[in-house]
Amino acid sequence: MPRLMIKNALILMLIASSAAAAGTSSINWIQVFPGTSPTPRSYLAMTYDEASQKVILFGGYDGTKHLNDTWIFDGVTWTRVNASIAPPARSAAQIAYDRVTRKVILFGGFNGRQYLGDTWLWDGNTLRWTRTTPVHSPPAVTGPMLFTDPNGHVDEFGGFDGRFYQATMWQWNGSDWSQLYPAQLPYARGLAAVGVNTLRNEAVMFGGLADVNPINTWTYDGKTWTLQSTRIQPPWVYAGSAVFDPNLRGVVLFGGGSGGLDENSTWAWTGSQWK
Repeated sequence: MPRLMIKNALILMLIASSAAAAGTSSINWIQVFPGTSPTPRSYLAMTYDEASQKVILFGGYDGTKHLNDTWIFDGVTWTRVNASIAPPARSAAQIAYDRVTRKVILFGGFNGRQYLGDTWLWDGNTLRWTRTTPVHSPPAVTGPMLFTDPNGHVDEFGGFDGRFYQATMWQWNGSDWSQLYPAQLPYARGLAAVGVNTLRNEAVMFGGLADVNPINTWTYDGKTWTLQSTRIQPPWVYAGSAVFDPNLRGVVLFGGGSGGLDENSTWAWTGSQWK
């Protein structure tokens, strides 16, 4: 299991400062020290909640047990949310913000015994979790990819069901999941990194775990997936983190497991190449 941990009293932040005269950008990581932090864990679910303008973190695995605690981060301070109702403990679930419903959607994961297929909604204004009962649902999987697509909906792709890596794609409409059928889909995989470039209205996905080679880059414009031909790309990683950086005008990929030593390299997808 890769050591992809949120450290106690530590979070890393990426600062990109443009050097306009040189036409380049310099990138630096800075370490910050909140007074309180989530306990160390791997395979947590985390995303930015536009409704509350805070980062939400849920669950994960601390080396001995699966977790179901909820934390929010305002850029300075971590705060644990004492939710009376919360999703059951799990790791390797995924969450993403739905701009249409203004809710964060949680799906999937693994609790140590079974692969999960339940769907939960997080309301950043009321700080409450709600379990939904959709008529249709993606397969129960660990390590699905959830992301806010260019149309504002939350889409789900892939994951591992205990036997096979999946290559199906689904979209949340506020009360139910519907399966999507693009002309082409990425190769089946789980635990890939996905980030969304809001300037280009494009999602980018890289790496993951798979039976067939996952060392490739795919982009999605809301209708069509495209396999990108890249001369240079990051090393193979799974469970890496990807997020859009408006200063760099690109999706930043950091870290991940690699089957041996974990990676700590930083890459940026410009829309046509990795740097």
